[in-house]
Amino acid sequence: MTNDPKAPLTDEEARFAQRDVRAVEAALAGVVIGQDQAVRELCIGLFADGHVLLEGVPGVAKTLLARTLASALDLRFHRVQFTPDLMPTDLIGTRIWNPETRAWELHTGPIFTDVLLADEINRTPPKTQAALLEGMEERQVTIDTERHSLGESFFVVATENPLEFEGTYPLPEAQTDRFLLKIVMGYPPESAELELYARGVQHGAVLPRPVLSRDALAHTRALVARTRVDSAVRGYALALVRATRSSGALRLGASPRAGMMLLRAAQVCAVADGRAFTLPDDVKAVARPVLRHRLALSTEAELDGLDADRVLTGMLDSVAVLAPAS
Repeated sequence: MTNDPKAPLTDEEARFAQRDVRAVEAALAGVVIGQDQAVRELCIGLFADGHVLLEGVPGVAKTLLARTLASALDLRFHRVQFTPDLMPTDLIGTRIWNPETRAWELHTGPIFTDVLLADEINRTPPKTQAALLEGMEERQVTIDTERHSLGESFFVVATENPLEFEGTYPLPEAQTDRFLLKIVMGYPPESAELELYARGVQHGAVLPRPVLSRDALAHTRALVARTRVDSAVRGYALALVRATRSSGALRLGASPRAGMMLLRAAQVCAVADGRAFTLPDDVKAVARPVLRHRLALSTEAELDGLDADRVLTGMLDSVAVLAPAS
């Protein structure tokens, strides 16, 4: 294996990365039953080095999924319940005067962790939501003009309840755009739910032992970033993104950043299948979770009962894959 970050991924390296991705997926699926799609998409966000937004009704294992991920990677985990009275300093920390030492002492907040679960992020005011922005984008926070690193493993999993809107503060576009994926968690299939009942009665959820170290995670992310993306795949991602901007069903289309996130997520899909190169089908597989939270429906589309996923499905059916340039 090469240490050159610009060298194209080899088939051997792709198979190596595939083992790591599948090991984490298996660890999560062994605890969070009946949520295979959410497990796959969370792993895509993790290995693509992004953050994820989880949407689902209470009781579908959103918190358990985040906690299980931290356990499978042996990473520090903090859960913060976002409430209307939560202040930015409650999240990032502050300096407090110590009269005994006659000095200001830094008291760090729960954001100083590896996996941060921002539970019900839309229940806290915008100023506290914004306190996450610097950490998510730059993996650092600023306290009294001093910058403090959060570490390369810092990963945010934020949750939302899709049913309750009273007393909430919808995330602005600038904040939602920082999330690589929006994962929608529904109810598990009947057979999986029955198994959940049996497990709950017997012993409850048992978190897995670590299957990947912090260093191994960083190494696999570096391999994913070297997965080949040819002109046809780039062109297809571009065509999808531009189609969202001309759709009459949307008043806000996807940005160039969204297109880059599409390709980054597609790289994980490729190595998860043991390939050193991406295909248009990889882009299709991640289009909904990458784009759904970056689009705004037109008034007419809302009145017609459409949602972002239905609009994207129509685009995926109609946007053609271009042949690579010769």
